[in-house]
Amino acid sequence: MQSNSKEQHVHAVFESIAPKYDLMNDLLSFRRHKAWRAFTMRKMGVKQGETAIDLCCGTCDWTIALARASGSGDMVGLDFSQNMLDVGKQKVVREGLDKQISLIQGNAMELPFEDNRFDFATIGFGLRNVPDLEQVLREMKRVVKPGGHVVCLELSKPVWQPFKSIYYFYFEHILPALGKLFAKRYEQYKWLPESLKAFPDSNQLADKFREIGLRNVHAYPLTGGIAALHMGTKGTDNA
Repeated sequence: MQSNSKEQHVHAVFESIAPKYDLMNDLLSFRRHKAWRAFTMRKMGVKQGETAIDLCCGTCDWTIALARASGSGDMVGLDFSQNMLDVGKQKVVREGLDKQISLIQGNAMELPFEDNRFDFATIGFGLRNVPDLEQVLREMKRVVKPGGHVVCLELSKPVWQPFKSIYYFYFEHILPALGKLFAKRYEQYKWLPESLKAFPDSNQLADKFREIGLRNVHAYPLTGGIAALHMGTKGTDNA
């Protein structure tokens, strides 16, 4: 799929599934996505007053978690789907965080911020959906401060059998059926497994972190490898 057509297709998918996105995340991850995010937050160790930009923020669960952990630091949630942001905005207001969190409709491959702005740049379950993941990672690196961190939590590829076969059967056959049942969207959830097939495994993604110049890169497989956390640090010399 060409980058422009992929971008348009992904945009249409997320605009259409926004109202059921949180429910489908539960189905997609065996209800593990909240535990994965909690693990990620422990590894990040966000300190009082630190700032972050959360790319592909969707319905803003991670953006809200970052704001709570920081307490006072400015948080930006960015997504190209206005429908997703509208759902997220309701949560942000409900949590009383609308003064701390700014939500922006924008493109993760071309961030509207200056260099060295944030302590963290995060992306949760969005990197496999962008037309050029290396460009997104470069942009994340660009906008974090020297010594800042680029963090990706994403679905990944299990490596050990028989779990691998069972998971792919679920992902390719059961999940689209659940999407049709619960979200009335079959084709959109059929596309999700296809998006993972072309995505790097956790070792390959760690290599991409290193290739763009991030340091102290760590990859943490989660739940048998169906997801992975990747973290890298921007050099203090801006390199």
